[in-house]
Amino acid sequence: MSTDSAGRILDAVLTLLSRHGIGGVSMRAVAREAGVALGLVNYHFDDKTSLICAALRRIEDQDIALVEPDPALPPEERLRVALRRVAAPEFLTTEYLSLRLQLWSLAQAGEEFERINTEAQGRYRAGLARLIRAARPELSRHECAKRAADVDVIQNGMWLTALLGLDRSSLRRAVKLCEDIALS
Repeated sequence: MSTDSAGRILDAVLTLLSRHGIGGVSMRAVAREAGVALGLVNYHFDDKTSLICAALRRIEDQDIALVEPDPALPPEERLRVALRRVAAPEFLTTEYLSLRLQLWSLAQAGEEFERINTEAQGRYRAGLARLIRAARPELSRHECAKRAADVDVIQNGMWLTALLGLDRSSLRRAVKLCEDIALS
């Protein structure tokens, strides 16, 4: 499958999950949304589960990219950039936040979805802990992991409450709180 087709198919899965939840995802609906033949979707994905797993992994890649800012920056600035990215406008749209809610809820819909979500969360937190450790090398690995977990909880809360119309100043304060936790 060409990268273009694969991208369109996964984009379609994410769009359908965002709009309609897992019940809105079918091979036929994905083909229609992606503008590709049903046979192409069926050729590359065995079933609805494999489509959703691939979509979860795509979001995981995006999450990991959040904690991999420019390595040319000094460690503390890399951490600050990563912490601020979560409140970037592209992550605060109703469509994206709805997608996140759907993806989190999938953890309860099947063991494979739960495993992918759990592993992705672990990799994100580990990346965040590495950034904290680089910025504050005097901290133990355990302390960095604890801080990363605390920051992750606040970030997820930011996303959840942003759907309720959280104002920009509240988001700035939440990001500042994350910086304080990570860097104190």
